[in-house]
Amino acid sequence: MEKRKSSAKPPLKKRMDKLDTVFSCPFYNHGSSVECRTDMKNLIGEASCRICQESFSTTVTALSEPIDIYSEWIDECEWVNNPEDDGA
Repeated sequence: MEKRKSSAKPPLKKRMDKLDTVFSCPFYNHGSSVECRTDMKNLIGEASCRICQESFSTTVTALSEPIDIYSEWIDECEWVNNPEDDGA
């Protein structure tokens, strides 16, 4: 006798959407003007605005994405504007 064929289908793989690499400027709110780049050789991530020439650079790891660099820039801007919060 033969075995019955299983009716269960294999689970579908979930498709991961690409994350953004272009964002709006935190100072003048220029839409899609901040571009984030990572230099894995030197472990440096840089975000810079094409219009107002503002830039920010930070250290990155192998797991860092452009959104992480931009988020660190936003966090640093908020920390500079509100120094009495002490990060709490």
